Amino acid sequence: MGSADVFRLTLDTPIGPVTVTGNANGITRVGFDDDAPAASDPAGVPDVVRDCAQQLREYFDGSRREFSVRLAPSGTPFQQRVWRALLAIPFGQTTTYGALAAELGDPKTIRAVGRANGQNPIAIVVPCHRVIGSDGSLVGYGGGLWRKQWLLEHEGRAVQPPLFPLD
Repeated sequence: MGSADVFRLTLDTPIGPVTVTGNANGITRVGFDDDAPAASDPAGVPDVVRDCAQQLREYFDGSRREFSVRLAPSGTPFQQRVWRALLAIPFGQTTTYGALAAELGDPKTIRAVGRANGQNPIAIVVPCHRVIGSDGSLVGYGGGLWRKQWLLEHEGRAVQPPLFPLD
């Protein structure tokens, strides 16, 4: 098995199928795949992909609050900085795009932070769902706002739904 070989496992979760993708270097994607059936555990899947899938199962059953898998997302240096900052948002807490931009050193980068957050390839594990609007409302989530609401409620953090839902 080479480091470039890509492996996928799809889990059945309370918010629909979630696919974990990775290689020997780490997890490259965790995403929502509404049309994907839950897959059996194929032979040859690297431990890091199996471990991530198991940790996600534990997260959904309420026994895990933090993930400890090797991550290997592809992105620009700025995106990588934003994604590392997302990892520091504790379970059950939220932050805003503005606060995240300020934490990264430049409050004027709020839109760029929002774009990087929206391009996060590793949902749930890199908790982009914990970023909310400055007024406390749900805003933007690639998996759909209903999933963001579910994840935040699962973590014990209810937020105000948007006035005009986008999906």
